[in-house]
Amino acid sequence: MEGLKDKKEKIPRVLIFGGTTESQTVLRFLQGFDLDIILSVATEYGRDIAVKNDRVKVVCGRMGQEEMAALIREDSVDLVIDATHPFAAEVTANIRCACGKIPVEYIRCLREEMKEPKEMPAETIYVASVKEAADYLRSTQGNILITTGSKELRRFCEIPAYRTRCYVRVLSVPDSVRSAAECGFAGRNLIAMQAPFSKEMNIATIHYAKARFFVTKETGDAGGMKEKIQACSETGTTMIVVRHPRESGRTPDEVCEELNRRFQIYRRNLRTGIE
Repeated sequence: MEGLKDKKEKIPRVLIFGGTTESQTVLRFLQGFDLDIILSVATEYGRDIAVKNDRVKVVCGRMGQEEMAALIREDSVDLVIDATHPFAAEVTANIRCACGKIPVEYIRCLREEMKEPKEMPAETIYVASVKEAADYLRSTQGNILITTGSKELRRFCEIPAYRTRCYVRVLSVPDSVRSAAECGFAGRNLIAMQAPFSKEMNIATIHYAKARFFVTKETGDAGGMKEKIQACSETGTTMIVVRHPRESGRTPDEVCEELNRRFQIYRRNLRTGIE
């Protein structure tokens, strides 16, 4: 029994900050290893889409830098993988700082860059932030379909007649719907649905909103960017794209390659269930 205990104590512990497609890719890959895995997600939606496995401990709730450091320290984490959303710059900064305090090794897992199609919508406007998108739209006319999430919706409240001109599409979870409602979006102007969305669904939503403008973040293939581009191209809708922050890191495939190299001795024999 003592030998088994010693062996268990030596098993590495990996903490993944996620809730994204990328975190699920890494998590599925790690199912093939005899490791202790912790998945930290900010929302119930992130928890619901997580890979279901008894070997994975899921922690749900938003954390600041100190809470992150406490989790890393108290759970004796050996490696942290930051697979949070590309637009969650503040969260990534907190994770980096928390890892530096312990200290513990940190890997940033980034969403793969989408190759921009040769045929973008006739009118495509790139901006650096949601605020810049809202500032541009203040001097325009026509309805607006907003798909940038619920966090910064207040930026669009400065647009003249926003309650009638603006239609927002948010996740069908209580926090997102509540945030939108608190900003004054209600009735037919508030659309709560779960992604991903097909080209056809995007086209239908554009027609529903009678949208002249489609506002989105640069989400890549994982975020349905290709389907949004196709929908705007076919409907002649002006696309306003919020560029995601440029940062250094590794793709999900590169992260998995590194994990395989590092933890190869812990790989499980899936047929027999032994190492």
